[in-house]
Amino acid sequence: MDSLAELDQRIAGCGACPRLVEWREEVGRVRRAAFQDWTYWARPVPGFGPADASLLVVGLAPAAHGGNRTGRMFTGDRSGDVLYQAMYDVGLASQPTSVSADDGLALHGVRVTAPVHCAPPENKPTPGERDTCRPWLVQELKLLRPTLRAVVVLGAFGWQAALPAFAEAGWTVPRPRPVFGHGTRVPLDGLDLFGCFHVSQRNTFTGKLTPEMLRDVLRTAGEAAGLPVK
Repeated sequence: MDSLAELDQRIAGCGACPRLVEWREEVGRVRRAAFQDWTYWARPVPGFGPADASLLVVGLAPAAHGGNRTGRMFTGDRSGDVLYQAMYDVGLASQPTSVSADDGLALHGVRVTAPVHCAPPENKPTPGERDTCRPWLVQELKLLRPTLRAVVVLGAFGWQAALPAFAEAGWTVPRPRPVFGHGTRVPLDGLDLFGCFHVSQRNTFTGKLTPEMLRDVLRTAGEAAGLPVK
């Protein structure tokens, strides 16, 4: 694959994990009451953002009634509300909300992706599903490598999935592999890797991750990526 556009198209057509295919399609058929008028995307959700991004944000997987509904990462759910508000606050997004794939949102030097591209039951992909999906992330990293300077990984699952992907994509990952922690910063070859608690409702409602904490990580990562942040 020579471009992210081609990669995104191929991701959207993937059917490699039977459990995830069945779940995402069932959710799209049944739908939540609040979204009965929507036609759900109900397919794998590709990354979102410019092909020359210098900062990458890596999540977990699309939400059943968020990305699986709208077809865009972190779009149409409360986790996305928190993430894009913080990105807007530090100057990395054109607007503070992300409600649909055609709402005009643009990211400034940032791309958002996930190690698992299908919505999983209970937001819990299996290790096997994570590993099956890894080649997509590896290819995405390879295509971004000429411009990529910093990565923010949201949560321990994403961290565990991202480190092997970086190794397969050609970066030298320290041994033993770095342990996830909020605010962790690991230098790789020409790239800084940052850990951040996930923007899940469990974390944001309990105060484990506050908007200020998220802005601080995004601001520091943006600076490491050479982006103008505020």
